[in-house]
Amino acid sequence: MALVTLCDPQVNEQGRELTRHGSALFPIACYHDALSLGAVPWHWHPELEVFTVSGGTAIAAAGAERFAVCSGQGFFVNTQVLHAVWPQKGSDCRLHSAVFHPRLVGGNLDSVFWSKYLQPLLNKGGPPCVHLDGGEDWHADAVCAMEQAWTGCVQESPGYEFQAREGLSRLIFLLSRHHVHASSSKPDSLLREESRVKLMLEYIHQHYDEKLNTAVIARAAAVSESECLRCFRRIIGMPPIQYVTQYRIQKAAELLMSAPELSVAEVGAQCGFQDASYFTKTFHALKEFTPSEYRRQERSNFLYGLKK
Repeated sequence: MALVTLCDPQVNEQGRELTRHGSALFPIACYHDALSLGAVPWHWHPELEVFTVSGGTAIAAAGAERFAVCSGQGFFVNTQVLHAVWPQKGSDCRLHSAVFHPRLVGGNLDSVFWSKYLQPLLNKGGPPCVHLDGGEDWHADAVCAMEQAWTGCVQESPGYEFQAREGLSRLIFLLSRHHVHASSSKPDSLLREESRVKLMLEYIHQHYDEKLNTAVIARAAAVSESECLRCFRRIIGMPPIQYVTQYRIQKAAELLMSAPELSVAEVGAQCGFQDASYFTKTFHALKEFTPSEYRRQERSNFLYGLKK
């Protein structure tokens, strides 16, 4: 059965997502992501991921690349690619996303679908991501195919499995026809940096509630502090401590929503802020609301959204 909910990936010690998307028989899950409730944090998984923006503008990050994905546009993320999504500042952004295993489209490894269309997309020469921004004629067809798959899974009308697979098959065909051979492999230096960042993100995601500094984070990937700073700035786009602060605030925002029994100070402490006033000040700077205001407003928005 397809899952329609807010996407909150749970990751293991390497930052790899643990969430099981769909079932062995039908390996796909669909999500409706309201980014005002929280960004999709940095993670990766063996499945393919696609999303369309149904409102507002999303900033999609795949490795060191950044894309502004506007309403009506789509985005494709290849397997094992480090990625994240957050709303553009001031944008009330919503996504229709689907995460699916390649075998849903490709079938067995010895099938023509896998060898001719999937394998070229998944190998080293395939694109890490594709922004379907309407800049090429086939983009609109690809976005329509993604929406077809998502809508089929959500509505679950008789035969919806065929509808979902048909849409995703169309998407894979378009990607393999127009993009695989036009892409170039990442340089080894960038692949090495991304591998190091994955290790450091692993440590941050597991220890964000503890005292962290650049030296501690660098040791997680066995690199120098200067190399840690360089890798984070190139891949994540900010210094590691700034990322830690943003990640802590994001986890605090989630906790404010999911644990109403906790006080603001308790939420801050569980997310690495031992000083309640500093937590409130930092939260306000990043979210433009105090923690208490955010809890009231987002709870109200969430309940209103469920009624719509």
